[in-house]
Amino acid sequence: MADITEQEIEVFVGAVNRYFAKITGEKAKIRSSFLAEGVIQPPIYDFTGVISLSGRYRGYVCFSATKIMLMRLLLAMQEPRHTDTHMLDAVGEIANTLAGNAREHFGEEMEISVPKTFQGPSELLKTAVRKRPYVIMIKWKQYEAAVIIDITKR
Repeated sequence: MADITEQEIEVFVGAVNRYFAKITGEKAKIRSSFLAEGVIQPPIYDFTGVISLSGRYRGYVCFSATKIMLMRLLLAMQEPRHTDTHMLDAVGEIANTLAGNAREHFGEEMEISVPKTFQGPSELLKTAVRKRPYVIMIKWKQYEAAVIIDITKR
């Protein structure tokens, strides 16, 4: 198995920026990116969406955000309902969009699943293929979120 490159990680950064710019008219800021390890674990916020990958690439892509960020995103989308169900739908949609953008770059050899969503911690986020997943910390307005990329090539 081969590691993905820094340039390939940039595909996800670009996807985050395009998503926020399209939905809200304002790009998200990338606060930091790092490899999770030991005590530095990926942050899991209130709501999380996960897309599993298979084919030549395997692992997962995850988007996790605070409840208040999702409420503000739903407002930006002109969605009048802000229930937990709508927030779960939103994180699933965002994770799916990020994985879909990555698939456009990586090609049909990257197969993506339907989103799985949850509130709070989950066993779904145990390291799948890498000892140290990539984490991209996002800030939009004053709200924070994280994209976790646990991918490898076969």
